[in-house]
Order: sequence, then C-alpha cells, then structure tokens
Amino acid sequence: MSTILNEIQQRILVLDGAMGTMLQRYNFSEEDFRGERFKNYPTPLKGNNDLLSITQPEAIAEVHRKYFDAGADIVETNTFSGTTIAMADYQMEDLVYELNYESAKIAKKVADEFTKANPEKPRFVAGSIGPTNKTASMSPDVNKPDYRAITFEELRVAYKEQVEALIDGGVDVLLVETIFDTLNAKAALFAIEEVKEERGVNIPIMVSGTITDASGRTLSGQTVEAFLTSVSHVPLLSVGFNCALGAKQLQPYLQRLSNRTSFYTSAHPNAGLPNAFGEYDQSPEEMQVLIEAYLKDGLINVIGGCCGTTPGHIRAIAEVAKNYKPRRVVVGV
Repeated sequence: MSTILNEIQQRILVLDGAMGTMLQRYNFSEEDFRGERFKNYPTPLKGNNDLLSITQPEAIAEVHRKYFDAGADIVETNTFSGTTIAMADYQMEDLVYELNYESAKIAKKVADEFTKANPEKPRFVAGSIGPTNKTASMSPDVNKPDYRAITFEELRVAYKEQVEALIDGGVDVLLVETIFDTLNAKAALFAIEEVKEERGVNIPIMVSGTITDASGRTLSGQTVEAFLTSVSHVPLLSVGFNCALGAKQLQPYLQRLSNRTSFYTSAHPNAGLPNAFGEYDQSPEEMQVLIEAYLKDGLINVIGGCCGTTPGHIRAIAEVAKNYKPRRVVVGV
C-alpha cells in the first residue's frame, strides 16, 4: 500500500478545494443542520458546518467525491472548527470527539473507494486542524494588552482530543492549517507529538500558515522566515501557506519559503481576493494560469485551493500540475 510519503516524492500532489464554499450550495436550513437528533437543541446550529458530518453525512461524502473526481489526491476532513474551543459557540463541546471521528471516517471511506477503483492513483485524507477562534499571542482587548483569552495548555488539551479522534477515524496525515497565530499552532504540534509518542504512531504532519495582508506577515506579526523557524523543530512532511490571499498575492511569500526549507512545500490559496460582497470571482482558468507560475518556478510539492475554490478550480489545477515535476527538496537547506 502506497503512503503519502511515497507519492509526494514522485509527483505534485493535489489537495482539495473549499468545503465551506461547496456546502453553501446546499442552502441547508436550521432544520437541516439540526437533523432529527438535535431537533430540540437549545442553541441555534445553522453555520456549524462540522456538525453536518453527523446530520448530513451524505452531503459531506458527496463533496469529497466531487473533489476526488476533479483530480484531488488528498481531501481534508470536515473538521476545521473541531475543537472544544470553537464548538463552545454552539455549546457542543461534548461532541468534539464524535465530530472528528465521523468526519474522518466519511472521508476515508470515499478515499478508499477511489483508491480501489484506481490503485495507480492512491487517495489520501488529511485531518483538518483549524486555528480556533481564539489567539494565544495577542489580547482581544486593546485596553488590556496583557490579557489572553486562551492559554497554551487549554489549546494543547483541546487539540489533543481532536488529534486522537482524527487518528482513530483513519486519517493519513494531519494538517495544521490557516495558522494566523503560531503559538496556537505550536500547541497543536505539541499535542500531536504527545499523541504520537503515547500511541507509538508516526503519522505525517503538514503545516500551513496564513499571510494576512500585503505586509507579508501572519496576524501575530511573524514574517515568512520567522514562521518557518517557529515550526521547524517538528519533523514535518510539508510546510506552506493558505487562505487570506489569492495565488498571485501569495507567490512572493511562497518563493521565500521554498528557498529556505528542506521540508516539502504546499499552497492552497483563495480564488483571488473577495469582492465587495465577500464573494470570490476568480475563474478556474484564471487560477490555473497563476498556479502554473508556481509550477514553472518549482515552488511546490502540494497544491490545492482555499476560500472560493470549487471542483472546477481543482480540476484546472490538477490538469496543469501533472505536466510539471515537483519541487526538488534539498536536505540541509
């Protein structure tokens, strides 16, 4: 059975596109989010996309199938907000293990279907570990700069539960993504290493940060180089960037990252920048041209899409990615 490590050495791997963008197309109502099981739940549940893995599992499976059909090698689990910290918004902290476990099982089942149909192109599942809605490095109150809404230890405990459930559900790799505060990510990485040690497993880890604007820094103020230094103590499969920027805006930062790491590199940019209505207009064809510039420069080992991207975008990316060799990794950079 081929592993993700085998495959990443052979070719550029294609990651899926946005889960949220696809789920919006279903126009699920409050009742749809609740399903029968949560019919009388005391809090509003619409918008809790992670919950759909329990109440609308077929829709989640269908999204994964569409991305695999489009040429993706890796799909992400529907667990971006799958921690007790994020689920506190819906008073659903007790459901965290189940949400992650079920999400991983759904994705793995679909991946196995595609691998069985075409063993030459094995498909993989990345356990999506989002940043939470709190930050450990900065105060949410400008009048109290010393205040923190969350501690490193609270983050570690929350991430550990998520990681255990994702591994139990069968994911092939863990993806700590959309990192706007590297201290949060370090708590996630600490939790992952703890679980790996306790269980005697060696699951690969992908890390993906977020450059928030033209300053070229993360929200917590780190440059590309500082971010890379902050996470390089862990043996990673890949390091990269996603979200906030479109492919064009992300390219210079990806170039800097690629030149400075011996890890494999990844990118899943947005479909351009949002318009006045917060929507993404960049077509698959436009995005394909921009992504091809990454490929020509040899910047990438894993490529996909974030906000606003659809199976159409992933198909266009996969079509061009197969024509290029993956970025050459030089150990000891």
